Amino acid sequence: QVQVVESGGGLVQPGGSLRLSCAASGSTFSVSAMAWYRQAPGEQRELVAVITSGGRSNYADSVKGRFTISTDNTKNTASLQMNNLKPEDTAVYYCNVVINQRIYWGQGTQVTVSS
Repeated sequence: QVQVVESGGGLVQPGGSLRLSCAASGSTFSVSAMAWYRQAPGEQRELVAVITSGGRSNYADSVKGRFTISTDNTKNTASLQMNNLKPEDTAVYYCNVVINQRIYWGQGTQVTVSS
């Protein structure tokens, strides 16, 4: 059984920063990738950033240069540093972990960017 827990969401003003954290526990041997997705009201869930166990990362065009994903493979954790936040970044952010070709999701954390 794998558990995925996100933390770090909240309310921030435009231009501000937040750092999201994700921790995977349980049968976490062979984590091959961790990713952040987001879903705004009325929208489909979209990929924000992904990082492999080898350290390769990729970002959605809308967040390139503002968001940074990082991981600690020894602890099965991933973080998403979000800078220069915009109102359109408002969404529920979900952590996604790939283990032995199976995908596990967290419950999500709300990020609201508003003045």
